[in-house]
Amino acid sequence: MATIVDLPYALPAASGSASAPSTSKVALSPIKIEPAGPAFLGYERRALRNSSFEEDDKLVRARIDAYLDANKEVDELDNDIGEEPESEELLRSDPKEWKTQDHYAVLGLASRRYKATDYEIKIAHRKKVLKHHPDKKAGATGLANEDSFFKCIAKAHEILSNPEKRRQFDSVDEGVDDDDVPTGKESPERFYALWGPVFEREGRFSKVQPVPALGDAESTKEHVDEFYDFFYNFDSWRSFEYLDKDVNEGSDSRDEKRYTEKKNRNERARRKKEDNARLRTLVDRALSVDPRIKAFRAAERAAREAKKNKGRPGAAARDPAAIEAEKKAKAEAEAKAAEEARAKEEAEKAARADAKKQREAAKKNLKKEKKALRQAITNYNYFAEGSPSASVMDKQLNALDAISTKLEPEQVAALREEVEKADAAGAKAAFQRAAEASGFADAFV
Repeated sequence: MATIVDLPYALPAASGSASAPSTSKVALSPIKIEPAGPAFLGYERRALRNSSFEEDDKLVRARIDAYLDANKEVDELDNDIGEEPESEELLRSDPKEWKTQDHYAVLGLASRRYKATDYEIKIAHRKKVLKHHPDKKAGATGLANEDSFFKCIAKAHEILSNPEKRRQFDSVDEGVDDDDVPTGKESPERFYALWGPVFEREGRFSKVQPVPALGDAESTKEHVDEFYDFFYNFDSWRSFEYLDKDVNEGSDSRDEKRYTEKKNRNERARRKKEDNARLRTLVDRALSVDPRIKAFRAAERAAREAKKNKGRPGAAARDPAAIEAEKKAKAEAEAKAAEEARAKEEAEKAARADAKKQREAAKKNLKKEKKALRQAITNYNYFAEGSPSASVMDKQLNALDAISTKLEPEQVAALREEVEKADAAGAKAAFQRAAEASGFADAFV
């Protein structure tokens, strides 16, 4: 209980003829002070023992439970966070190629990706550090570059623990299955189950949150209109900085830096435009097959017809039996069509899955071939006499990027084999032939 304490003290003598009182009294205001941290529990438990009212007991117990929930001690390593299997290819990741690294897979969060919380990232990183620290591998045989994957772990944590860097990576994360988009030929009954996850996935890029949900068959016309208006006016935060090309190491040329920055800005603008067009096409497709839109339009047509035929002698109601028979026949036809569409959809989905696997395999192989060709150009000093200039290096590496895009993966592999077997002159000739076939005749002259 707070108390009021009177403090007697003497005031200094007043100037002039005024007389100063000998003493004065000051009343202190009562302030209730409660302990914080671990002492809070002891304070509340004593209050619980001293309480004689049931309502006070409930209040104190609620405060204790809330404190325990907020400060729950958890064994951070006693969970399955970051325990996803590690492939041999992942463990051989090159820390120098960190821009092509799947940071979520490195931390064992590939299944969570952009949904992973800061807590999960912290725990996954801690587990990976404990598992792959170089000190634990000291003395092991047959391990080259023992700390390479450890450096990948550090880089993944640096990217994903920084909100801005993580957003840049999430903006271009190829691990998210963006290819899994309905064709628009599926049965209407499956519309919500198929398209709901698609718009949820796209909604993560919105600057405006929360994002309206797709809804279901019971959604009102106002909700459906609001949903499509939102996505037709979608304001995305994707900016694609993560894919920017870095200025060549050791270069102090301002012109080169300005050129690289301008090139990066143009690339970001191009990718942004393509992404906006992709989303617009996706929304158009969903709108065209949304069963609610068709129902709303049918209801509007029926209302117009009813208003048009109102008061006409021949506008009597149809026979209920005929209407029921027509509905039954229509339902049977729709069920049959839905079954056929479902079977076709499953076949198309399996074909898309196979095609996706083939694309991913070809993409990985193309990256390896391109890396080997890039190394060959570097080994042969960019086919230049003396020290090559930044413009020469940039020109030939850009030409290699263009060649890799124009040629088929098999042709790129054949070029790599030819270059590896040839000397500097033969390699340059092989690159020049490939450049001419791709429309870059003077790339390696």
